[in-house]
This record gives sequence, C-alpha cells and structure tokens, in this order.
Amino acid sequence: MGFVTQFFIKPRKTALVEFPKGSFTVDGRGKVLTSTLPRKFVTEHVQAIASAVLAAQKAARQAQSPLAELIVCFEGLKLVARDMRGGAIVFLERQSEIAQPPNAVKG
Repeated sequence: MGFVTQFFIKPRKTALVEFPKGSFTVDGRGKVLTSTLPRKFVTEHVQAIASAVLAAQKAARQAQSPLAELIVCFEGLKLVARDMRGGAIVFLERQSEIAQPPNAVKG
C-alpha cells in the first residue's frame, strides 16, 4: 500500500498565506509591545521581522551611521521600519497594484 500512496495519491496542498497589513512596535530586546496585524498572521514571522530590523539598526549604530528609517519592497509587500530610541515601529503594507497584471495593449 505504501507504493500506491507514494505515487498515486496527491499530497495535500498547503494553504496560501495572505500578506498582512498593519503595524507593530517592538522594544530594544525584540519584545512585541503592540500590534494591529491580523491574529492569523504567524507570530514567528513577526519575531523574525523584528529581529532583522533591530539587527539592521544595531549594525548601523555600530557603523556610526544611525538608521532613521528602513524601507524594504518585495513584490507583494512593503515593509517600513522606523527607529524609536532603541526599539522600532514596523509598518507592513500590501502592494496590490504590483500584484495585478498590467493592462494589455490592444493593437
């Protein structure tokens, strides 16, 4: 039976994750203080984003070039992080206009 299930039964597809829209604040230790993100957005993703933002801020301070604002644009998501005296506020915004195909030119 293992042979049959391995080759002939389709594996279950994973659910698509919708890009979040909202913001959150994080202190200098990486603890999320407030959030307007949807509850279904995975907490581990928020922590990963917070860690990356705080690491970028720390590296900029060590290079004696303080980072006031960090903007990262992905194909479907825009991330804006602002320094808040050791912590950060992070805004996540969907890029819906990028996700839509351009209008076809009729000729």
